[in-house]
Amino acid sequence: MNMQDARMIGTPILAQPIGLARLAKMAFDGADLSLVWEELSVRALALPPDAGALMDLSTIAQLMGRRQDRLALQAHALTLQRVYRRPPDVPSDDGLRLLAFMAPGDFLANTPVEFLLEGSSMTLDMVYVIPGLPLPQLPEHDVALVAATELEENRATLGEIAALVPSWPRPVLNAPARIARLTRDGAWELLRAIPGVTFPINARIGRSGLLAMARGETSPQAVLDGPGYPIIARPVDAHAGEGLSRLESASAVADYLSARPEQNFFVAPFVDYRSADGLYRKYRVALIDGRPFACHMGVSSHWMIHYLNAGMNENAQKRAEEAEFFADFDREFALRHRDALAAVAERVGLDYVTLDCGETPDGQLLIFEAGNGMIVHAMDPPELFPYKPPQMRKVFGAFEAMLRRAAAPRPAACAA
Repeated sequence: MNMQDARMIGTPILAQPIGLARLAKMAFDGADLSLVWEELSVRALALPPDAGALMDLSTIAQLMGRRQDRLALQAHALTLQRVYRRPPDVPSDDGLRLLAFMAPGDFLANTPVEFLLEGSSMTLDMVYVIPGLPLPQLPEHDVALVAATELEENRATLGEIAALVPSWPRPVLNAPARIARLTRDGAWELLRAIPGVTFPINARIGRSGLLAMARGETSPQAVLDGPGYPIIARPVDAHAGEGLSRLESASAVADYLSARPEQNFFVAPFVDYRSADGLYRKYRVALIDGRPFACHMGVSSHWMIHYLNAGMNENAQKRAEEAEFFADFDREFALRHRDALAAVAERVGLDYVTLDCGETPDGQLLIFEAGNGMIVHAMDPPELFPYKPPQMRKVFGAFEAMLRRAAAPRPAACAA
């Protein structure tokens, strides 16, 4: 691929959907999206159909829990257009132009880049890479980012992007081969031996293997190389707690399988990471150009913490603790785990990656997950979370600074 390839650089007419970030914020705030749906439906059914409206309908469908509708509407949109634009929030003469290589799929298929650009002067163009199809004509851009995540269904897409990167005429961040390594078992293999890190083994197991465990024909010890019950199980490619359960016995495994249709799973030993006060704390940390940034902290009496189920809105004490976590992050958490986080950043080798993590009772960095698909956002109401907007501006600013450094012209080599 070179600059003379007409498919690559040009001035195509691009659809400009409302976009994931704005629609998610509306849903987060409790807005009724039915009127938006009706308006978009008129545009989607027009002749010719509006590709941006179809893409927005697909986003709303998933926000409403209708994943299959999401995929069908998105597929229709992609037959019409493969590049979609998010204009800058703050137009500027020196606004950066970012191209994101995207994979078709649900919200887990790509880095939620739109959230990271809140308040920025950057133009985001998202090109959906479909294996076997040539790239469409692409707009001019200053830097590119691989947004496709490590999901198994993204393997072919990541392979296509990997073939493009070596000859791409602009800097490309987040190497696709490094993204592909960050499956749960791949990340465990990559990071488990880092001093100061606890990363429980994540073993891939088929349904037949779990059935054998349910019947007592095999044991967690055989699969997990030591640890027995309790274990945690989840379907492959599941995130955000979908299908995640703690299983205490063989009969619990049988009950779990009776409720799950999937064929492939990950199992891991359960790690009790409660603090001295009996509460669990889970942190989301972004590594941007290798530097750690706090994104959120959830505090809960339940081991399976997701920020939305941790009761942060209802509990002022938890919010005060999160505010303190943000304020002291650089001189407390990041300093305490400085060497471990630096080693994680080096081994992962991505320009932008996020961690969901905790701390073990003996002070180790406990890693649950590493990847480029976790959401980092500023949607929480500022009246309840006044400390969040400044922290998110810090994160978003670091993301933009990373892109600007990558896009900056490199000095010409000196003549010998």
